[in-house]
Amino acid sequence: MEAKTFSVSEITDILKDLIEGAFPALTIEGEISNYRPSSTGHIYFTLKDEKASIAAVLFKGKARSLSFTPYDGLKVKASGSLSVYGARGSYQIVVDRMEESGSGEILKMLEERKRRLAAEGLFDSEKKQILPFFPRTVGVVTSPTGAALRDILQITERRNPKVSVIVLPCAVQGAEAAEQIASQIKRANTFSLADVLIVGRGGGSLEDLLPFSEECVVRAVYESAIPVISAVGHEIDWALSDFAADVRAPTPSAAAELAVPLLDGILFQISAAAENLCAVMQNRVQNMKLLVKSFSAENLELRLRTIEQPLLQRFDDAKEDLLFSLQKRIDEAKNRIAFAKRILEDANPKSILARGYSVVSDAHTGEIIRKAAQTKNGQRLRITLSEGEIGADVIETGIKTGEKA
Repeated sequence: MEAKTFSVSEITDILKDLIEGAFPALTIEGEISNYRPSSTGHIYFTLKDEKASIAAVLFKGKARSLSFTPYDGLKVKASGSLSVYGARGSYQIVVDRMEESGSGEILKMLEERKRRLAAEGLFDSEKKQILPFFPRTVGVVTSPTGAALRDILQITERRNPKVSVIVLPCAVQGAEAAEQIASQIKRANTFSLADVLIVGRGGGSLEDLLPFSEECVVRAVYESAIPVISAVGHEIDWALSDFAADVRAPTPSAAAELAVPLLDGILFQISAAAENLCAVMQNRVQNMKLLVKSFSAENLELRLRTIEQPLLQRFDDAKEDLLFSLQKRIDEAKNRIAFAKRILEDANPKSILARGYSVVSDAHTGEIIRKAAQTKNGQRLRITLSEGEIGADVIETGIKTGEKA
């Protein structure tokens, strides 16, 4: 029996149905190679392991959601579906989601640690320190052989050769890195080795940057009395030390620019300020000269009289008001005294007697006689007049009806 003959399209369609039907969704772990981002925004690459490789594509819409920058040699987990490309007779994985291998567990661990340390207040913005304007010494906690240190030294020398740099060497990846980083931060504080610290390294995978997220490093950064600039990896990279630091720089080079002031700029500002100060002082001196020049002895006397005359007038007016007020009070007091005197004089018994009245009293007892009922026939009386006294005897009394003695 003769075997059936298939066209290329037919066999491709059969394989397409078999492959795509068998693997509608899958996750492949492998190492990126032949990484080729296109101008349209799509990303083409190959996933490989020790024995095989498979083509992969990450279209523009999905590529925007990546939290990292892929590169050759990076181990990743890519999730998507298999697709057969008939025109080339090849198959590939169309990636919907991709993460660094092991990054899912690492990110979960980092998020939990971040929440716990944030709850303790290690990331509070109000506890951040201000970077010194002109540090004398910048301390760099990083690998002594890394590109990050070279960039920091070059930028510092270019921006301000007056600033010294002290290198606090440590490993920046591996099992011992975290303890070394924390130890160097503490050493810088113990011996006051710098005015500001740059703690960081160049770019790397999520696993490579893990030492800067270890709890001992985060606490050392938070507890540092010296202001700390965290400069871990590239701009898209992050570590927990970024949140604890006083300032986060996107790269080590940017950290150097933040820490080291531009000497030429400072000198220019000083020069401009000095020129401005001199100009202001000269302007004020000229104004004072013009002001003084306009004064003569006659002008000064005239100005003095202009100021003095209203004051003297106010003084005279106040004096007249005071004298008038005093005189008015004196007159009022005199009137009150005269009125009281008249009242007293009118109440004086002698004044009353002088008007024709007299005082009648018992000649023996001295009792004042106010009514006839107090007398009886033959009673000896004394009558006191305005001038002198008269003795008299009662001959007759006239007592009104109902009057009692």
